[in-house]
Amino acid sequence: MKHLALLGSTGSIGTQTLDVVDALGIYQVDLLSAHRNKALLYEQVKKYQPKHVFITDKNTYDYFKGIQSETPNVNYHFMWDDYASCLNNIDCVIGAITGAAGIAPTLDSLRAGLRIGLANKETMVEAGDLVLDLLDTYNGKIIPVDSEHSAIFQCLEERPEEVEKIILTASGGPFRTWPTERFADIKKSDALKHPNWSMGAKITIDSATMVNKGLEIIEAHYLFRCDYDRIQVVVHPESIIHSMVQFADGAIKAQLGLPDMRLPIQLAMTYPHRVNSGFEALNVWDMGTLHFEKPRFDVFPGINMAYECGRCGGSAPIVMNAANEVAVAAFLEEKIRFIDIVPTVRECIERIPWEKVESLQHIYDIDVMARRKTVELLKERVNSL
Repeated sequence: MKHLALLGSTGSIGTQTLDVVDALGIYQVDLLSAHRNKALLYEQVKKYQPKHVFITDKNTYDYFKGIQSETPNVNYHFMWDDYASCLNNIDCVIGAITGAAGIAPTLDSLRAGLRIGLANKETMVEAGDLVLDLLDTYNGKIIPVDSEHSAIFQCLEERPEEVEKIILTASGGPFRTWPTERFADIKKSDALKHPNWSMGAKITIDSATMVNKGLEIIEAHYLFRCDYDRIQVVVHPESIIHSMVQFADGAIKAQLGLPDMRLPIQLAMTYPHRVNSGFEALNVWDMGTLHFEKPRFDVFPGINMAYECGRCGGSAPIVMNAANEVAVAAFLEEKIRFIDIVPTVRECIERIPWEKVESLQHIYDIDVMARRKTVELLKERVNSL
């Protein structure tokens, strides 16, 4: 049996990873991490009996320590202080934590030289340069779990110098065809209705604003060491082609599959092998017509905002990501309107002076500063409505 560490086990990617574990039958789950979903984490601990469980919410940690006698062979840890020492027998890490909270354990996993199936794009957005340094130093490997980056990974068998451009596909989200005059009336329930994918609330809202695609542009820059001028976005509403790569001779490779996150998760766990685990496969006879469109950059300015922040580098992507997390949380709590999300992020970027990033602690400091500034801006925005 191989040994798995699953970071963010109670989220959408985490639960789908455990579906893959059950289907493959080749992994022992040695380590789980979660935040505050007590009920689901309890079920997972009882079923998989991991050696270690890392919990980042104090109340949840206290709850599990209080019932330690029910799972005497499980070691519960608060936050990440002991994480690196628990990786000795791990073969694969799945990084499924949402947001910047996933940075620290991802970097520790890379220092251990491990394979990481990375779904946490914020690690690459905020700490991409550090990640590349650790990959070069410790010989770990990142296999992307985001469907788009997994597709690019699968297409990139040729030498990097033969790649002309990377083409990231985007579904366009639920408001792809909406006229701009309707955007002021968008409700949370509207934004959470993604047409193709079943995802967590935060990434679903990011898809609706298309900031998610912007973050994926920055992620692709670091994952594939590709200049921003060679990363292109195309809207593909069917979500069958997950991304494409165009080569120097003009040929394009595309990876196709059903919109099912279990497929890229499984590849990250079995690479370089491919395994039939019984998940539904794409039937090309049933695909119908596939469509492609240029993004509506004026309606979804988060895409170009990401290009700008990525090219600036330094603190800019950190501020963008942190501000977006705070603004999306405010929208989900129905404190601001949908149309306030991206302008708030843009204003935060403009208000915080650019800095060269010196260290992981510096990243955390910039992240905290951006979150505080975003909270201030949101208060100003709410008071002005």
